[in-house]
Amino acid sequence: MHSNHLLLEEPIRMASILEPSKANFFPAMTKIVGTLGPRSRSVEVISDCLKAGMSVARFDFSWGDSKYHQETLDNLKTAVRSTKKLCAVMLDTVGAEMQVVNKSEKAISLQQDDNVILTPDKGQEASSKVLPINFDGLAKAVKKGDTIFVGQYLFTGSETTSVWLEVDKVEGDDVDCKIKNSATLAGALFTLHASQIHIDLPTLTDKDKENISTWGVANKIDFLSLSYTRHAQDVREAREYLSKLGELSQTQIFAKIENVEGLTHFDEILQEADGIILSRGNLGIDLPPEKVFLFQKAALSKCNMAGKPAVLTRVVDSMTDNLRPTRAEATDVANAVLDGSDAILLGAETLRGLYPVECISTVGKICAEAEKVFNQDVYFKKTVKYVGEPMSHLESIASSAVRAAIKVKASVIICFTSSGRAARLIAKYRPTMPVLSVVIPRLKTNQLRWSFSGAFEARQSLIVRGLFPMLADPQHPAESTSATNESVLKVALDHGKASGVIKSHDRVVVCQKVGDASVVKIIELED
Repeated sequence: MHSNHLLLEEPIRMASILEPSKANFFPAMTKIVGTLGPRSRSVEVISDCLKAGMSVARFDFSWGDSKYHQETLDNLKTAVRSTKKLCAVMLDTVGAEMQVVNKSEKAISLQQDDNVILTPDKGQEASSKVLPINFDGLAKAVKKGDTIFVGQYLFTGSETTSVWLEVDKVEGDDVDCKIKNSATLAGALFTLHASQIHIDLPTLTDKDKENISTWGVANKIDFLSLSYTRHAQDVREAREYLSKLGELSQTQIFAKIENVEGLTHFDEILQEADGIILSRGNLGIDLPPEKVFLFQKAALSKCNMAGKPAVLTRVVDSMTDNLRPTRAEATDVANAVLDGSDAILLGAETLRGLYPVECISTVGKICAEAEKVFNQDVYFKKTVKYVGEPMSHLESIASSAVRAAIKVKASVIICFTSSGRAARLIAKYRPTMPVLSVVIPRLKTNQLRWSFSGAFEARQSLIVRGLFPMLADPQHPAESTSATNESVLKVALDHGKASGVIKSHDRVVVCQKVGDASVVKIIELED
């Protein structure tokens, strides 16, 4: 893979760096996925999260039952209604996750150079000598010298609650390990991760299927985050499962890449999935730390060229307990934007962090600053070259719309779409201005009742960089094919004006279908 150019416009004027950031209806083009949990589930906090810039809410089924998550989601719906800010819903599966079970919840103290036994015998009490685990096949999968990680780091964002083990010997189903660092494990549940080792657990577990078919179906989830995706087949099987669940046939599958196995099969997984989540928490455990950045850059570049959303996790861990990120974290967020990330996913930071709202707002501000210096010109040329010729009809229209918008310095691109595909293609070329995707509802029937489609498509663009959806009034669907389409366009322009992105005398690029043809036009507003 080519080395990425640093996507900066040269030269940066130092004076411009010190200019105050302008408040904007769209705080950033890069989207923010917030994980809702103990510190972020009240209507009040969720409303503040939405106002701060969260556009996708993630529900992590690794912990908490569906009743708990349902209460949180009901609060989210109330918050969406009161703030009038759209928000999509993502269900995150447990997947092939190994866990240490500590039924008594007593703190377990582990000392460096001592030994501890990992056993599948769940009847045993967890102690500093024995840790019962939820997987029978560990002894068959590991050998002497292998590295195993145990801890709550993935939940808490803090390294102090984790321990590294080295396999000493395997006895029957038990694995005897040497402790590499002293640590105290507190809580009921710890993640267990064996570095670079295939774990023979299904990617979609029975418990996951149960959560999807009940909670997922009842709430018409927009995204399924498929934990521990290791092969393209994992995505195909999940898609087949969703297709049998009626409403969820439209749900998008985001493959979560968490280990070397997923990275090895990355290209095939990317072809099958609707988007990718790079889970740097687990990747950082599975890979040597010095390798993580390279996989990040390569994976994001591949997602960009495929026009599929790429989501990055674990960016501001320290904000779980602190009001400000470290310098390294702030730089990391900006680099994620410059590397082409569509969205930043916050886990522990919003789930049980002390400052969920400030965290979203801080990440949004850093993204907005990085977007100002993103070198769109270099990116555009690289994308056009990658797509090659002849371009497909839609691709050519999308790239032309972006080129026109940049040339005339348009303040916004308005795209009429029913499937959302045209708008996503425009976003693929990373325009410097927001893309208002006006989703025209389509009337469809299942022979029993009529229903409008469109809500799924609108919400699913909430994870794509630069895309801001609005659902058109179903009373205008007939006009969506006419050459004028004035009423819907007027609604979109009014929306843009109300939100401060369109001002009088601005230019706006409109992309729409008229009959069988796609048209790109430039409008100059009078007042």
